[in-house]
Amino acid sequence: METFSVSSLTRYIKSLLEHDAVLGDVMVRGEISNFKRHYSGHCYFTLKDSESTLRAVMFKGRAQFLKFEPKDGLKVIAGGNISLYERDGQYQLYVEQLIPEGMGELSLAFAQLKDKLAAEGLFDESRKKKLPLLPHIVGVVTSPTGAALRDIITVAKRRHPGIQLILFPVQVQGTDAAAQISQAIEILNRRGQIDVLIVGRGGGSLEELWAFNEEKVVRAIAASDIPIVSAVGHQTDYTLSDFAADRRAATPSQAAEIVAPDVKELRRYIITLYNMLESHITSGIERRQARLNQCLESWIFERPERMLADKRLVVDGYVQRLEQALNQGLLAKRHKFNLATDKLSMLSPLAVLSRGYSITRSFEGQVIRRAADALLGQELEIMLAQGRLAVQVLRAEEAESREKESS
Repeated sequence: METFSVSSLTRYIKSLLEHDAVLGDVMVRGEISNFKRHYSGHCYFTLKDSESTLRAVMFKGRAQFLKFEPKDGLKVIAGGNISLYERDGQYQLYVEQLIPEGMGELSLAFAQLKDKLAAEGLFDESRKKKLPLLPHIVGVVTSPTGAALRDIITVAKRRHPGIQLILFPVQVQGTDAAAQISQAIEILNRRGQIDVLIVGRGGGSLEELWAFNEEKVVRAIAASDIPIVSAVGHQTDYTLSDFAADRRAATPSQAAEIVAPDVKELRRYIITLYNMLESHITSGIERRQARLNQCLESWIFERPERMLADKRLVVDGYVQRLEQALNQGLLAKRHKFNLATDKLSMLSPLAVLSRGYSITRSFEGQVIRRAADALLGQELEIMLAQGRLAVQVLRAEEAESREKESS
């Protein structure tokens, strides 16, 4: 019996697995768990069912082409080969293909990206811009050889022969289509002078229209400063570009109808507006003329003195009432003034002097109220009701001393 080292036995088992016809190309159905996308781009996860688990790895070279984002709980069918990871001695599935079970890969990718961008607000109606009513220059981002371009040119020129169309040719399907479309939108925005953009192509399968579901294209449409009309496919075809655009057209022809005004219809509309304006002005003049005639026929214009006579009577009444109010006010004020004058007269020192009293004071202005305030020989001034006296003190007696002498 041969004896193996651990590493040699591991390599032997790995060789058996890799040369097995079944395990070399196998499809495995299971549910994803423990999914992890490494910074290197490799994807590591586990496939499980109700009884078993199987480790799996999908390297960056394959993972970068996935249209959807694997996540835990997603049921998938994984295709690849079984081999052994020598370091851990565990077998695992090296995934070359990963397909969502029950839903196509593109359908799942569409739903996942739609939810992601909607959560960011890229599809909100509030951020959509209004299309210009009369655009002068229309940019067209589409294939130069497709039927969509011919339809756009035919319809736009039929409706508005003077409108200017600028084509930015791009691929509308294939691996380079999304990059070219997004770049075209950015370049036309930087160029300026373009009033509105039509971005689209003719109809096709989901795979053929997929460039207009790519995240970079949707974000470029949402970030555009120029209003964009999305015109992808036929009426039943919907792409994420339709949700991000400011307006969706069911077909490229309808997009041209939306952005290019019909000059014949505009001419009819202008004529209608002109007739409405003329009628409005004429009727307004007639109403004002009738009003003027009515005023001219009024008695106010025929005999204006009648209106003035009535107004004069009213004014005379106001003047009379004003005079009465002024006279009454003056009488009341005069009565109050007389009362105040009488009160002041009663309190005036001159009134006291007129009754025989006098005021004695020194020449310095000091009032002498008592005999003790005066000095013998002092010259004083006596104020009378009429005139003044200059006197000299010869004797000073207090009232109390005189009362004692008399007693």
